[in-house]
Amino acid sequence: MEKAIVLKNITKRFPGIIANDNISLEVNKGEIHAIVGENGAGKSTLMKILSGLYQPDEGEIYIFGKKERINSPSRAIELKIGMVHQHFMLVGRFSVLENIILGAERKKGFTIDWEECRRAIEELCRLYNFSVDLNAKVDEISVGMAQRVEILKVLYRGADILVLDEPTAVLAPQEVKELFLNLRRLKEEGKTIIFISHKLDEVLEIADKITVLRRGKVVGTVLPKDVNKEELAKMMVGKPVLLKLDKEEVEKGDVILSIENLLVKDGNGRPVVENVNINIRGGEIYGIAGVEGNGQKELAEAIIGLRDVSDGDIKVLGKSIKDFSIRERRDLGVAFIPEDRHKQGLVLPMKVWENAVLGLHRKKEFYKAPSLNVKKAEKFTQDMVKEYKVSLSSINQAIEGLSGGNQQKVILGRELSQDPVFVIAAQPTRGLDIGASEFVYSQLLKLKKQGKAILLISADLDEVLSLSDRVGVMYGGKIVAEFRPEEVSLEEIGLYMLGAHKKAGEAP
Repeated sequence: MEKAIVLKNITKRFPGIIANDNISLEVNKGEIHAIVGENGAGKSTLMKILSGLYQPDEGEIYIFGKKERINSPSRAIELKIGMVHQHFMLVGRFSVLENIILGAERKKGFTIDWEECRRAIEELCRLYNFSVDLNAKVDEISVGMAQRVEILKVLYRGADILVLDEPTAVLAPQEVKELFLNLRRLKEEGKTIIFISHKLDEVLEIADKITVLRRGKVVGTVLPKDVNKEELAKMMVGKPVLLKLDKEEVEKGDVILSIENLLVKDGNGRPVVENVNINIRGGEIYGIAGVEGNGQKELAEAIIGLRDVSDGDIKVLGKSIKDFSIRERRDLGVAFIPEDRHKQGLVLPMKVWENAVLGLHRKKEFYKAPSLNVKKAEKFTQDMVKEYKVSLSSINQAIEGLSGGNQQKVILGRELSQDPVFVIAAQPTRGLDIGASEFVYSQLLKLKKQGKAILLISADLDEVLSLSDRVGVMYGGKIVAEFRPEEVSLEEIGLYMLGAHKKAGEAP
């Protein structure tokens, strides 16, 4: 069988780390080859080498049998290698057609040959059975269609090798099924696909072969029929990983968080959260599912005080907090694990110990007039690092030098150290590997057992269903369905996520 990609002894070093350590890999033409591994395993570095963003320090690359030096993204495109990024590279105010041809316009003289561009894209859509509206503005299309637009962009540029980075991260179940249909059609037409994902069920479903990386090295390449999810996870982490959560039944306490007819508007006065009603009791995890961009982020920010409430009320322990400052809400026992830890949870250039007491620095145990009690802050951080098993060289190092999982542990330790009554956990495992995610899950379940109330917001549907006692689905800023995880199928949840306004339990 013809080899589309052969990597021989690829090594890439950065100061203090070997990101890719003597990696050899073969990918056959016309196959879907998955690459999995924990954060820091070397997946991204390897794909950046393949797409021309990095050059290897050692090793050789062969594309369709010919030795190549991929020294730029444009050279990768010349070699018919196309990268489909996890975060879409689309211009919202441009049409679908304009986004697809941007930078690769077909010309008639000095002007764009719009007719020829449209004809070429329509031919691709017909060939691969892609359904897109070429005239629609990207701002107005669904996430699933945006994913198809990204794939069409690389096909339009003639790609025979497609690299997909976490392509299902923000898709509803129905959109994942459609993506997989499209990928199988591409494979049938002879395209070669590299599929990077942390969702092992999906990898086992779609891949012809799976290569596992760990700490910059290839652990092995396996066939999906020869391995199960648990074995794959063990290859990735190097030890058995608990994939089934022990979600104990906990006696529910009084209502801790009450949201009543909540209305939140954006800067243009448009509702982004509308008529939302939620009650969460002590000992309960309430999960919110939904395609990103449907009001989840704004809901979390309204509760913690980062966004104004236009109407309705938010109560904690029966007390209205909608006019409270963030500090007053935190003093009342509200903890916040933000969805973007870099923008809202940490100050990256600051030291680990400084980040560990962010927001707590005015509390009497850390404040020694007229300044911070550094010794107590450092002692607190050392204890937290030990309890949460944070891997670092020193609490005096900049927190930007820690892995995503260890950064998240610092946020967890800081937020949970104050014995909160209510925790907002927004995308708590985003960007984390299996081992770090397992730790986060254990902490949330521990809080539940202690009688805390938890609002879990996640784009990972499996995560929401595994952890939550009740689930609400947000669409267009509203809760369009509410149910217990065991009450509905993934397909029904997917319908709600895509806008089906039905009550839980009704036939879809």
